[in-house]
Formats: sequence, structure tokens, C-alpha cells
Amino acid sequence: MEQIQRLIPLEAVETEILVVNSRFIANLAPAASVEQAREFVAEIKKRHPAATHHVPAFVIGHGNSTITHSSDDGEPSGTAGRPALAVLQGSGLGNVVVVVTRYFGGTKLGTGGLVKAYGDAVREVLNQVKVAELLPTTTLMFVTPYRLYDQVVRLMEAHFGLVLSTDFLEEVTITVRFKDEEVQTFINDLSNLSAGQVEPITVGQNPESVFPR
Repeated sequence: MEQIQRLIPLEAVETEILVVNSRFIANLAPAASVEQAREFVAEIKKRHPAATHHVPAFVIGHGNSTITHSSDDGEPSGTAGRPALAVLQGSGLGNVVVVVTRYFGGTKLGTGGLVKAYGDAVREVLNQVKVAELLPTTTLMFVTPYRLYDQVVRLMEAHFGLVLSTDFLEEVTITVRFKDEEVQTFINDLSNLSAGQVEPITVGQNPESVFPR
């Protein structure tokens, strides 16, 4: 059975569009739970107390096990939350929350105009999102002599390792995180490079690590 690719936003992003003098400010962030999503919505409301509307939408989870929510927050029914959520779901991201804050510009946009504006606001913020992946990882630690350090760095890069720490003492101690699928190949290649002198130890395993793409 093919594993679902679990994509999430790496960090919070904010963008703004102007539609007939109304400002639509979209704030997007990672959220691992409904509680985190609601906390983010509350935070944005506090940040913009004078705004006319705060339209939230979130998708928690991935695949068939997702929790979704949206609200029109006072806009005409179906013109704000639903289009915002539809665009968010179409992105393929999970564990994500977005809030579109509107400052009314004095001109009504009509039903179609609102649907387009809220959808476009979410599209704009999604265009700026850095994406990460939730996947199983293993963290290794090993000590290498200085003479091998540059080659070891290239080897880690070749296996998409995420270096967590490097300590330069008498020798170099490195802690690095790999996708599980890369671990054994890296260990084999490191053994070949060092003629068996450098032996990593496993210092952590996580079934849901955030791994930048």
C-alpha cells in the first residue's frame, strides 16, 4: 500500500491583496490539532481588532482522516469560508490553518466578488508557503576525523541529511537526521568512506518528523 505524502506548511506566512479598496490579509500557519488552529485564529483576531471579518479555514490531518472547518464570519452564507477551505484543500496541505482578515473598503463586492476575493487571498498566501513533509526519520550521531570532514558533509548532503549539531573538538561530532529510507544506505556509504572507522549510533527515531522539502 502506497504511503500518503503528508505535506504541511513549514512556517507561518502573511500576504495581502486589495480588491475594490477592501484589504484581504491572509495569515497561514501550521497547526497539528484543532486546538492549535483555533488558537491561531484567536491570535489573528487580536492582531486586527478593527477588521470587519476574520474568515477561518483549516485542515487537520491527511488523507481520509482529516478534520476540516470553515466559517463565513458574518459574510453572506457560502461566500467566504467555503471558497477559502476549497482552495486550502486543493493545495494538498494538511495540518494547516488560514485566516483571511477583511477591512471593508466601502464598496460591496457582491456574492461572486466575495467568493473570488476570499479564494484569491488564500491562493496568494499559498504561493508564498514553504512546504515540509511529515515522515518517519532516524537521528544518528557519529565522530569523524577532520581529514574526512569535507567528504562526510558531501555524503550527508547526498542523502538529504538534516544536520542538527556539529561539535569541533579533537575530532568532529555530528548529529544528523535522515529520512528512514536513506539511513542504511548512508551508514553503508559512511563505512566505505572511512574504511569502517566511523560508526554511527542511533540517538532518536520519530514517526512524524517535520522535514523541509
